[in-house]
Amino acid sequence: MPDAAKLVAAVGLGLLAFIVSGMIMPLFEEDTNFGWFTYVNVAVGAIAGWMVIGTRAGRGMTSAINVGLTGPVVMVFWCLFIQSCNEMVRIAMKNRYDGAFEALVDIFQIGAEWALLMATIPIWATLLIGGVITGVVTEIAWRNWR
Repeated sequence: MPDAAKLVAAVGLGLLAFIVSGMIMPLFEEDTNFGWFTYVNVAVGAIAGWMVIGTRAGRGMTSAINVGLTGPVVMVFWCLFIQSCNEMVRIAMKNRYDGAFEALVDIFQIGAEWALLMATIPIWATLLIGGVITGVVTEIAWRNWR
């Protein structure tokens, strides 16, 4: 059932994904073509906000902070997985893999490399602070617009 809390959570994590995507782009090589990178991350952020933070609204401020810390972690996991799958397909189209299993293993290798690349204090501080703010604002929205 859609409600204001889910919408606020979706917008909050979508905005957070947009900000963090902009922080991650300079970490890659200059000639990297990002294509739909930001759009996919914002969509995943909105879905994670709706499903992770929005559905758990109304349980109190402590729960809001805890869920606000969980939401960005879930968002980063799914964004890394989807972007790694996309990169694997791009590499596979150049016939760089000997078999399907090698391609599937490479998804996790690419994701691990990119996770290490984005493991900086400013990025994770932004994610966690933005997640807590999203969780608290979602809780306030649930209290005011039931």
